Amino acid sequence: MAFDDKVDNKAEEFGGKVKEGVGRATDDEQLEAEGKADQSSSKIKQAVENVKDAFKS
Repeated sequence: MAFDDKVDNKAEEFGGKVKEGVGRATDDEQLEAEGKADQSSSKIKQAVENVKDAFKS
């Protein structure tokens, strides 16, 4: 995985955690759900990149 992709995925994951926390703090269920979805998306992207890296070796 390219370094830029790792940074982008971690930034997306962090942003999702922030959204989830703000949603929880403000009782905004939609924002909280968006944050969880962002985190899940980021983790899936990371897993796919890890599989790609494994096949490159």
